[in-house]
Amino acid sequence: MKSFDHVIINANIATFSEQHRFDIYADNQADSNPYGQLHNAAIGIKNGKVAWIGTHDQITAHLPKYQASQITDVDGKWITPGLIDCHTHIVYAGNRSNEFEARLQGVSYQDIAAQGGGIVATVSATRAANIESLFAQSEKRLVALMKEGVTSIEIKSGYGLDLDTERKMLTVARQLGKKYDIHVSTTYLAAHALPTEYKDHADDYIEQVCEWLPILHAEGLVDAVDGFCENIAFGTEQIRRVFEVARSLDLPVKLHSEQLSDIGGSALVAEYKGLSSDHLEHLSEEDIKKMAASNTVAVILPGAFYTLRDTKLPPIDALRKHHVPMAISTDCNPGTSPLTSLLLTMNMGCTLFYLTPEEVLAGSTVYAAQALGLPNKGRIEVGCDADLALWDIARPADLAYQMGLNPIQGIMVQGKWREMV
Repeated sequence: MKSFDHVIINANIATFSEQHRFDIYADNQADSNPYGQLHNAAIGIKNGKVAWIGTHDQITAHLPKYQASQITDVDGKWITPGLIDCHTHIVYAGNRSNEFEARLQGVSYQDIAAQGGGIVATVSATRAANIESLFAQSEKRLVALMKEGVTSIEIKSGYGLDLDTERKMLTVARQLGKKYDIHVSTTYLAAHALPTEYKDHADDYIEQVCEWLPILHAEGLVDAVDGFCENIAFGTEQIRRVFEVARSLDLPVKLHSEQLSDIGGSALVAEYKGLSSDHLEHLSEEDIKKMAASNTVAVILPGAFYTLRDTKLPPIDALRKHHVPMAISTDCNPGTSPLTSLLLTMNMGCTLFYLTPEEVLAGSTVYAAQALGLPNKGRIEVGCDADLALWDIARPADLAYQMGLNPIQGIMVQGKWREMV
């Protein structure tokens, strides 16, 4: 038995590890183990990593050599991987509750955008905010997510639409990760909307987007590249130009696609072997096959579906059929998903999209990690980062079942328990 920095005992564990027979797409589910679950188990942690997993009985005889501060007895509670919110826009200024009211009165998302609302309204507020104000507004949203077990998060730019504000947003994202010492993946999303100063000159704006990307990447601010490929945003050939620059910089790509229409965005991101294609209500089965071949994750965003009162369901059964991994995320943003609860997102995934509790929890852990290109996160297995969440629940399904009750008991990041924020 190795010597560990910390030992967790008396635990029930949802590992989401293939080593423990997690296989959500097994042809014969009798061959799989739901959640990769282990009962009456223990975890040994060394240098911020999971170093050993076994039964409580296997480690009992070795416990006397550890100090009390090195042992956490969780008394039969459940441990999952730390939750991962893999698609967010939490860095922004202002809010758009006025648009929420307008939509309830029958105004469409497209009409709001045409009238200068939507993304462009947030752009104005974000450009006007100084970096301290932008940090303070965004911090509240990150803290709300961390209070529900989030230990890794993706944060996009895209409310700047000019070099200085895109830089400001990405800088705030980095600062949030540093202050709270959690993993933040930053995504460059300047191809999010057409700023008013480029009206009727979308190709010229895309040229600027392509010029800004190497600058911000050289400053260490960009981990991945995204775009909004939609009939109210940018077409596939415009996004292709951005992806080509990303490829030249060896940056992974992802895409907002098939939310309002099918113009081939998922096929494009699959062509570039992208990390993920996100939203997907109008995704075709042909493009699902391309995503499967490229190992591109489908990121499902029920918060936007709910807020927009959409009726077009993503093709969940076809994604299952072709074994495309499905992540789930808050899509936290000021206009279409002002949602800062990944637990509620899981419930929405079950009730709105008929996903199972196992699917939504996998989508918030192992598949969310895959959607961010983080192979050492999202699973509890030897060699993975010791990012864990401790829950006072009877079974893992409780996390998707309950609404409004937060059963979190603690989070561990890189092998260290954190005080709850």
